[in-house]
Amino acid sequence: MITHLLQRRAAPTIHISSKRQMASVARQQPPWHPPQPSNGPNGLPPLKIFNSLTRSKNDFIPIESSGKKVTWYCCGPTVYDAGHLGHARNYVSTDILRRILQDYFGFNVRFVMNITDVDDKIILRARQQHLLRTFRTANFSSPEKVAETAKSAFQAYLAKNLPRLPSNIEPSRYEEESEKAYGDVKRGGTMTGQGMPGDTEAKVKMHLSTAEAAARVLTKDNPPLDVLYNGASDILLPYLDSLHGDSIKSTDYGIFTKLTQYWEQHFKDDLRTLNCLPPTLLTRVTEFIRENVEFVEKIVKKGFAYVTADGSVYFDINAFEKAGNSYARLQPWNRNDQDLQADGEGSLSKKTAEKRSAGDFALWKSSKPGEPSWDSPWGPGRPGWHIECSVMCSDVLGSQIDIHSGGIDLAFPHHDNELAQSEAFWVDGSEKPHQWINYFLHMGHLSIQGSKMSKSLKNFTTIRAALDKDGGWTARGLRIVFLQGAWKEGIEVTDDIVKAGNAWENLVDRFFDNAKALMLDNEVTQELPELHVRPEEQKLLSSLDQCQLSVHEALCDSFNTPNAMQAIQTLIVEATAYMSPRLTRKAGAYLNIEVVKEVSRWVTRMVRIFGLDSTGESTGWTGGPSQGDDAQKIALPYARALVDFRDQIRKLATSQDSPIKKELLAICDRVRDVELVNLGVDIDDSDKADPNEPITIRFVDKAKLLQTQKDKTAAQANKEEVKEAQRLQREVQAKALAERSQIDEREMFRTAEYSAWDKQGLPTHDREGKELTKSRQKKLCKEWEAQKKRRARFIDSSSSGGPT
Repeated sequence: MITHLLQRRAAPTIHISSKRQMASVARQQPPWHPPQPSNGPNGLPPLKIFNSLTRSKNDFIPIESSGKKVTWYCCGPTVYDAGHLGHARNYVSTDILRRILQDYFGFNVRFVMNITDVDDKIILRARQQHLLRTFRTANFSSPEKVAETAKSAFQAYLAKNLPRLPSNIEPSRYEEESEKAYGDVKRGGTMTGQGMPGDTEAKVKMHLSTAEAAARVLTKDNPPLDVLYNGASDILLPYLDSLHGDSIKSTDYGIFTKLTQYWEQHFKDDLRTLNCLPPTLLTRVTEFIRENVEFVEKIVKKGFAYVTADGSVYFDINAFEKAGNSYARLQPWNRNDQDLQADGEGSLSKKTAEKRSAGDFALWKSSKPGEPSWDSPWGPGRPGWHIECSVMCSDVLGSQIDIHSGGIDLAFPHHDNELAQSEAFWVDGSEKPHQWINYFLHMGHLSIQGSKMSKSLKNFTTIRAALDKDGGWTARGLRIVFLQGAWKEGIEVTDDIVKAGNAWENLVDRFFDNAKALMLDNEVTQELPELHVRPEEQKLLSSLDQCQLSVHEALCDSFNTPNAMQAIQTLIVEATAYMSPRLTRKAGAYLNIEVVKEVSRWVTRMVRIFGLDSTGESTGWTGGPSQGDDAQKIALPYARALVDFRDQIRKLATSQDSPIKKELLAICDRVRDVELVNLGVDIDDSDKADPNEPITIRFVDKAKLLQTQKDKTAAQANKEEVKEAQRLQREVQAKALAERSQIDEREMFRTAEYSAWDKQGLPTHDREGKELTKSRQKKLCKEWEAQKKRRARFIDSSSSGGPT
């Protein structure tokens, strides 16, 4: 099952009393104004979408007059590292919703995504990597200098990130001291000793791991430079930056674009691998600097922002709200959360006493030495993180957008700040506030042991590692898992989730293989298909109608893909049962191939709408075992000749006691399990109910057949291992029982646990000399009687020569 997790700083239950009414109202979401249809509601599907602006399902009504054009802005990546499974969760789920909107409901979606290529995280990462490269070049022949610098970096790292450790400890003492200070956290405990571990503990574990790797290499005698850098790079990076970070020229953009261009392309490649549709338009922050400056200027002129002495510009929340606007539309309960505010401002932001309110956030940041900068009316600087999306979205899509989406962890402060600054920019001075976004969609995040997957916590599996041959995932498998869970809920991946996803995919795989085999067989035989419609066909067609209705209702219910997936599964089970008599070649089996085609076409359409497969005209998955249906038609007669010949040999071998029977059956098995598999042909002897009917031939992807064989072999080996382990356990238990049966009941309780016994050896007093209670004596007496019987049976068995 999918474990739904509480969202970070989830909405509190609000109770309004007369004394606390004003405080409580401030924590409620402000009114949302439903869009009004331009040409009546009848032209639109009855689609409802869970809207983060209302925390409820609202009727979906596009802004555009025809009702068919939809504008959608999606927060893209900050490109400084590899994408991980948490990103896959966000972008694949977004892609699923987008595909349903345009391919199922027929909307024309203009989908815009941004690339954040200037940000505090990018600046730090690019600067640190540049400084480390420079350091390595300057000290390529000085291992002593590198080791000395690494030891200083080690001390600085511990002082900043692991304050419970004693100051200036040597790397050789790290393991002992870290166990004393953080042993509970290492073993899964919390920093406070209470509750469950979360992000705080995940961050501490990350720092412990980084320090441990450095300590291990620093305690070696004269390690090679490559070994030293591999273990100590993570502590050298921040240390070198603290010493030389401000030496980077603010206009040396190449240092930063070298990083961002690499990871931007990496992200695009990952999206293609995950079968996500490319955006209609892709924007990049550094190409919108002039637009950012103009956007901020307008907000300042309206009185909703102010300039500080250092040349930074901050959004004035109080002025914005006094003008009748609402701040923190999405998560008003988090508006005073200082940790979230600080995270939103970035690690390079300096605290300033010039901010008029603690919650005011940067629209433009004056650049300090070592940071990239661009000219502005307030001096050299760069855009704040939140303003970037507002500018690009507004510039490309206009003053009002249908849908804005992103991960749930961006809701506050990022998306709330986006809303405020954009509405400040677009408000026209009338009494009515401006509604910039009509529907805000937030994807649930992926968690590991209760902590969300995060680059900063280094607790992530990259998309490429997950999709690697040893990673255990495929792009389709990931998407199925996300489809089987609600898009707005958090997911913690468990064995049950993986099994459920695999089971669904295997069911669909087998259905497509069987349906295509029957359709191909029908075409190649060149016989007119049977067209009689019996109650069995009527039942399956009725099931198809019901499934289509169930799927439509589910998708209209805020893209309820779990229900849709279940409905499709139910239909496939019924269709497989209908095809089974013909697949197993049961005598007199009837099948209307047109009904099978109808079900197959619809299932194929739905899996493609969900993005589980690329587009194509054929039934089932594309990119299959051959060059297409035509190639399979050509190959089938040849495959049929070989399979039928093998079948005849097998019948002859099993019908008589021949001296070469074993060899013949082995050859038949090799043809089935090796030769045909290498040709992408699947047959199953156990499928055949009527020995006079030909075996069903399925053209299946060779890699899939080989993996199936590998899984079966592993399962059989595991079964044998379990069986052997159970046999050994029985032997141990039997031996223990035999040894126990030889113990004299009069001696069994004469241990240090007791201090006095009666004539039969039953204890009367405990080790302190206190008399045992009657209930305790009664229990011991039962054990004594049981042992007496066991010993008697053992003696009888031994005297009669029976097993001991």
